[in-house]
Amino acid sequence: MDYKEIAEEVLKSVGGKSNILSNVTCMTRLRITTKDSSKVKADEIKKIDGVLGVVESDTLQIVFGPGKVNKVGEQFAELTGIALGTSEEVNAEDIANKNKSENKAKQTHPVQVFLRRIANVFVPLLPGIIAAGLINGITNVINVSSHNAISGQWWYECIRTIGWALFFYLPILVGMNAAKEFKGSPVLGALAGAMSVSNAAMPLLAQYGAHKAAVILPITDKVFNPAAGGLLAALISGMFFALLERQLRKIMPDILQTFFTPLLTVVVGSLVSLMILQPLGAGLTSGIYYILDFVYNKLGIFGAYVLSAGFLPLVSVGLHQALTPIHVMLNDPSGPTKGINYLLPILMMAGGGQVGAGFALYLKTKNKKLKRLTRDSLPVGILGIGEPMMYAVTLPLGKPFITACLGAGLGGILARIFNLGTVSQGVSGIFGLLIVQPGSQIYYVIAMIGAYIGGFVLTYFFVVDHDRIDQVYGK
Repeated sequence: MDYKEIAEEVLKSVGGKSNILSNVTCMTRLRITTKDSSKVKADEIKKIDGVLGVVESDTLQIVFGPGKVNKVGEQFAELTGIALGTSEEVNAEDIANKNKSENKAKQTHPVQVFLRRIANVFVPLLPGIIAAGLINGITNVINVSSHNAISGQWWYECIRTIGWALFFYLPILVGMNAAKEFKGSPVLGALAGAMSVSNAAMPLLAQYGAHKAAVILPITDKVFNPAAGGLLAALISGMFFALLERQLRKIMPDILQTFFTPLLTVVVGSLVSLMILQPLGAGLTSGIYYILDFVYNKLGIFGAYVLSAGFLPLVSVGLHQALTPIHVMLNDPSGPTKGINYLLPILMMAGGGQVGAGFALYLKTKNKKLKRLTRDSLPVGILGIGEPMMYAVTLPLGKPFITACLGAGLGGILARIFNLGTVSQGVSGIFGLLIVQPGSQIYYVIAMIGAYIGGFVLTYFFVVDHDRIDQVYGK
């Protein structure tokens, strides 16, 4: 495969060097920001050798798959003269904003935009959440299995402290990122998030007077409970602080901006947060846990089947981003599930259904291009990276995407029967073995094989359409 030639074809199809503002690679995609999106010829890009799919969003995303994307990206960066991960800033801001507005008006639903922004709040926090979740899960197993044999050892408690600290102070980070994402000052958002950190030294929780009376809030006539609103209260408060700050900057005289805008933001914002946003966050959190409890415990295997079978369609339209804060809450050791996420293993089975469908297509088709695409997509699909299989194989063919989803439901049923849970998040596929509760790895493998089998059987026996395959991939 000539990666330079591929890069040249991509560059030609996106309007040439003069139309490029930035080129960035992630695990599977080359992300390109253009000056004029009307010059992008997505249909031509899809025909380029090695391209598995094209996603037109705020940035143009070309799916190549792991490994290949880095080689193509290096060649593309040489052709554009813009280093990977950077962007041309000269006169670029106005053009980029114009292009972003055009893209949104053309094909982005407001709900998707909002959910993507919510996901942007949590995605930068995932490395810490993954590390802390694994620390908490592993140390809990060590404590139980060893009867606290190494408790009190300085090095061990140091590691445990890191796992504890991330989730204890996570509302501050959520509030900070929320304010930043919604164009406010991050530090003011951090103050908003601090209202959700339950610390005995908080003045609202102190006792006053000779009788050591607690502070009683109006309306509720109860003592303030910072943890009740949790991460959702921190998220909503951070968003509100950003909105309030932006509005104050519009009306505040320039000479007073430095002092009074942040002061009024935190004073007014904290009162609104205490009286309105914290109870709202508490209500939403309770509602989410109630729904999840109903689906998991009341609907049982039927609910698990619906969740696993319906997850990939959510991914395909971007609505899966709404689950990001839910996963974070479920992995919080102070939450109702004590840090065990019982939802994630069920959803992880969706990728297994796709792998099974891919095996079925590979074995049954005689189309050389489809065989090559499935051959390249299956290894990374097994590892938990499902984009190549979804964008290059199942979605273009239509029916195999449906059977992959339906077949994944078998894995979801098994995950529910085995009560599988994860101590963290961030990986899927075979790498899911790293984050499932210690001791349940064999059951995770069985459930994933069940998803493989479900996707394979439904695809192999019911929906392999050779005419459709030749129509999509050529003879």
